[in-house]
Amino acid sequence: MTSALIRIENMYKIYKMGDSEVRALDGVNIEIHQNEFVSIMGPSGSGKSTLMNMIGCLDTPTSGKYYIDGIETSQMRDDQLADIRNRKIGFIFQSYNLLTKLTVLENVELPLIYMGKSRSERHRLAMQAIEKVGLSGREHHRPNQLSGGQQQRVAIARALANHPPLILADEPTGALDSKTGKEILEMIKEIHQSGNTVILITHDEQIAQTANRIIRIQDGKIFSDSEVGQA
Repeated sequence: MTSALIRIENMYKIYKMGDSEVRALDGVNIEIHQNEFVSIMGPSGSGKSTLMNMIGCLDTPTSGKYYIDGIETSQMRDDQLADIRNRKIGFIFQSYNLLTKLTVLENVELPLIYMGKSRSERHRLAMQAIEKVGLSGREHHRPNQLSGGQQQRVAIARALANHPPLILADEPTGALDSKTGKEILEMIKEIHQSGNTVILITHDEQIAQTANRIIRIQDGKIFSDSEVGQA
């Protein structure tokens, strides 16, 4: 087996609430390898959002270590974490997080600007990603001219544009009707099949089953980690 793309070692995230403490993550250990498709599942308050923030380099743990693509991030400064996010992770959020005043093309180009890509290279990579999600011809539309499903496709194109090793999808169908949600899940499956590592955060059992492996979290602890179809 190749070395892990994601490795979490004995991770804690503890919040002080007056005199008491809340262990949002309580000694978590996880390894996720290149080209895996993993769901992280748990009810509200289970710790899955905190875990997603750690995997996405949006936050750092109270203690423990986090490696992404061999880089240890748990002691990094905010600017260093931002650089890792830009280079290593493509995000797909429930609320799309598109900038309404920018066109589809400009939204998809954003992470490439932060990476310092030339204008011509940005345009090439963004158009490639837009074509991949089936939105060719819509690149000069603004988000309010698109349906919810199309907006999520733009978000997927933006996540793919700089070819990051990890795609992190947080409740990606949460704002969509069931038919459109299924289409988006199919697209995420195709992204995995084309070689990306995908981590899907969800509270929904049916959506979790889309992945090949399900990690279940409750009260900040991993209580099961199994291949889909196994107990």
